[in-house]
Amino acid sequence: MALSTMLSLLGKGMITSVGIFLLTLLFSLPLGLLVSFGRMSTNVILRTFVKVYIAVMRGTPLMLQLIVVYFAPYYVFHLKTSASFRFIAVIIAFSINYAAYFGEIYRSGIESIPQGQHEAAKVLGYTKVQTFFKIILPQVIKRILPPVTNETITLVKDTSLAFVIAVSEMFTIAKQISAKETSVMPLMIAGIFYFIFNYVVAFVMEYIEKRMQYFKG
Repeated sequence: MALSTMLSLLGKGMITSVGIFLLTLLFSLPLGLLVSFGRMSTNVILRTFVKVYIAVMRGTPLMLQLIVVYFAPYYVFHLKTSASFRFIAVIIAFSINYAAYFGEIYRSGIESIPQGQHEAAKVLGYTKVQTFFKIILPQVIKRILPPVTNETITLVKDTSLAFVIAVSEMFTIAKQISAKETSVMPLMIAGIFYFIFNYVVAFVMEYIEKRMQYFKG
């Protein structure tokens, strides 16, 4: 197989991998914030439900969650799904999985803010919503960026798990070409792609972290 053909095929897989990555972040980051609210809720039922959800998401393999999300509509509700549902199932499974991790990261950041700031904001006439979004959340973001960066880098590599339900992302295509051509070159190219992708993610997150530092010197 010509190198140009190989790169073209891998490029299509790369687009799928990037799509999984971006859509997962798009949905899991805001969902994680809602999870953190549920985890800290004074409502015992809601708090318990969220704790169980987090325990299940963190205690079972993402691979298994992909399989469950993809096959559940058919085996549980007897609904037929199209081939296009595979990609949707990947995004759903990845999003609810990473939301559990991001939720705990958000919670740790929110609970690290001194209670005195809430009281001071109340004295100044801020509502609870204004206090959270104008005072608490900016500080939380500064504090949670390092662990969020770690999870984001893990997400880049986890996109390769999409092969479980036959979604042809970068690594799956690389394995197929490698087996057909009996060559490790496609796998090496895929490895370089993941390295560069992770480097770009780490660079962007480091830039954001520096921009949000408390002190500059």
